[in-house]
Amino acid sequence: MLVLVDLDDTLCNTWDAGKYTILRLIPFLLKRRKFKAFFYILTARYRELEQSREFHMMDLDKIIEKLLGKVYAKTSKEELEEIRELVDRVFFSNLRLYPDALPFLEGVKKLGAKLVLITDSSTRWQRKKLEYLGIKDYFDALIISGETGHSKLDPHNFRLARRLFPHEDEVYMVGDRDDTDMRGGREIGAVTILVKRGYFKGRLSKNADYVVKDLCEALEVIKREHEKRT
Repeated sequence: MLVLVDLDDTLCNTWDAGKYTILRLIPFLLKRRKFKAFFYILTARYRELEQSREFHMMDLDKIIEKLLGKVYAKTSKEELEEIRELVDRVFFSNLRLYPDALPFLEGVKKLGAKLVLITDSSTRWQRKKLEYLGIKDYFDALIISGETGHSKLDPHNFRLARRLFPHEDEVYMVGDRDDTDMRGGREIGAVTILVKRGYFKGRLSKNADYVVKDLCEALEVIKREHEKRT
């Protein structure tokens, strides 16, 4: 059995931690009279980056730097360094595993499954999250878009997971986003399980075989499907 799982807003509260970070960033911008950047964030124009493959391989401070670059011709190195320090400090002080994350990971391992993390963003950012959250050792492989050069908007990383474990013919994909996690899982013939939470919880699903409210339900789906096959 092979279980592929997403990190952000599937295992941990990345969107909530990001929101807290933006809220702390706003006074910084206003104090420095960066009103254009404030209104850019306020009007949620950052959503235009959702389908950018480059966006999916950057960490949060690089994303904010990119957003500032869309608004201002130039931002000083000193300001960028202040922003990086603020973002890292506030984000990681608010980052948490969801309460059902460890029971899910432990339950999957008890089934004897190979567990692979498939996640977007930079190598530094995602590996730092795994160390901070203390879950790195649960995974048999880590596939990070910043390392492969491919975001989850295309199927490359999902196919890579299958190539790493070619003899596992029972495959599951668990994630929170339909157009990446679920679509990628479907591309490789996985049973796709969408967890409705985080930034994308209000989006409609087109590619999920199952839609669940949390990882406890996702684990039950995997157990039921596994029993059918055995």
